[in-house]
Amino acid sequence: MTVRVRTICGLGIAGAVALALSCGGSTSSSGGSTATPTPTSPGTTPSGAVNTTTITITNNSVSPKNILVVAGSQVTFVNSDNQPHDMESDPHPEHTDCPAINQVGFLNPGQTRQSGNLVTKRVCGFHDHNQPSTSALEGSITIQ
Repeated sequence: MTVRVRTICGLGIAGAVALALSCGGSTSSSGGSTATPTPTSPGTTPSGAVNTTTITITNNSVSPKNILVVAGSQVTFVNSDNQPHDMESDPHPEHTDCPAINQVGFLNPGQTRQSGNLVTKRVCGFHDHNQPSTSALEGSITIQ
């Protein structure tokens, strides 16, 4: 069994800028304008995706599995299951695809937590870090 230790540090202005950049923002050194991110998997929306910003975990599965959100949204994960879950961005175990999802992290039964702002138009996969091969705990967030 793998045990993860999560460290939370206070962010100064430089840390906040670095976090914003890691979540899809970028800057240009010529003229100081913000570059437009290129969508990942353009035009690819998983089947059955619904417009909502809440994903509920119950009976060792997520519902809905695939959602659509507007760029800049946060997604709320609700653990209505009787066991803890550690919701992270794909791929496993790096969790580098959409760092804003990693802010959900470990949820005890009954806990609710939001992702960071999902700003880059793309499809982001997520899963339970402690059960990465359980397809019922995998899903996607399409950011439009």
